[in-house]
Amino acid sequence: MKEEDSDVTPVDRVWDVVVVGGGPAGATAATDLARAGRQVLLLDRAGRIKPCGGAVPTRLLVDFQVPDEQLVARVDRARMVSPSARQVDMAIECGFVGMVDREYFDEWLRERARLAGCGRVTGEFLHVEPVGEEGYCLTYRVHCDDAPPAERTLRTRAVIGADGANSAVARQRVPRADRTRFVAAYHEIIRTPAAADGRRCDVHYSGRISPDFYGWVFPHGDTMSVGVGSAHRGFSLRHATRLLREQTGLAEAQTLRREGAPIPMRPLPRWDDGRGVVLVGDAAGVVAPASGEGIYYAMHTGRVAAEAVDEYLSSGAAAVLRTVRRRFMREHGRVFWILGVMQWFWYRNDARRERFVSMCRDPDVQSLTWQAYLHKKLVRARPAAHARIFFKDVAHLLGLARV
Repeated sequence: MKEEDSDVTPVDRVWDVVVVGGGPAGATAATDLARAGRQVLLLDRAGRIKPCGGAVPTRLLVDFQVPDEQLVARVDRARMVSPSARQVDMAIECGFVGMVDREYFDEWLRERARLAGCGRVTGEFLHVEPVGEEGYCLTYRVHCDDAPPAERTLRTRAVIGADGANSAVARQRVPRADRTRFVAAYHEIIRTPAAADGRRCDVHYSGRISPDFYGWVFPHGDTMSVGVGSAHRGFSLRHATRLLREQTGLAEAQTLRREGAPIPMRPLPRWDDGRGVVLVGDAAGVVAPASGEGIYYAMHTGRVAAEAVDEYLSSGAAAVLRTVRRRFMREHGRVFWILGVMQWFWYRNDARRERFVSMCRDPDVQSLTWQAYLHKKLVRARPAAHARIFFKDVAHLLGLARV
């Protein structure tokens, strides 16, 4: 426990909001609420780094005012690799994909929240219980260097659950939160070899690498993220990562750390408890199907939730918290549905993966894919391109197109 944490939660204080979890979603919500003048406490566990490729789109950098120094790499092309080792390069002609290292990026976000006026405490969330007509009693555990672990309790008017895919806040307070499904993700952070291309992401589609997802090699400047994901129980992510490193010539690179975590497969049906609790980020299930992208969507939910919680604290109308999910799905639900269908169909076997990578060679597919990814909007300005993609997609679905 840090020294500055020791007196941050006096027993007679009632916080406006306690944010449980200091990842991109929780830190964003805490920052926005602190800037709005609310009394906010950010409760976060120490030492955990989420396994993540670290890709962030242009819209995130602009919307959340992320400075260039937080980027460890700028990617201007992606290489898609099929089961037969066929390679398709997709140049990013309309910008670049930024890369962040979660070990440093998340802490920068938490520190930005503190500088905005948010209180910070390092501890492990235990449980939260309603108190009276409104408000909650929240209990957490702190680990001290020179004493046994101690439980502490505080009072708060609202709670934002940003504590990840296996959110304890969600399980305790939100109906049906325990029914979600997960993709298991695992990666290894390695030292970047001298000959590595620091401006290219590699994405590997092969049943040997993942039976239902993909493997990746993402540049992080001096380091690289090499990993895989799968929802299949019993599939060895470590073995698949070792195979991926062997196939890409990275087997002998120095391994700096290994990390694994569950990733939710779809948004939860409900994000609030009908009182003063709302979920954001992975706790709400906002990871894009097919791509596994989550940082932008997490920060977006943090911002939308902060606006709703601020309104709730002013009005006392708990129904406003239900709008967080509606607002998110109205803006991104169609993209999530399309990506979900794409993953369900194209990732089913190697024959379809082969065709999927072949389809990525098409200039229209590349252009519209990057525009949609970087700006987080479906591109409607090119109806002819959409029509061409539709008919090419049908040809691939029917097996009429050449691979």
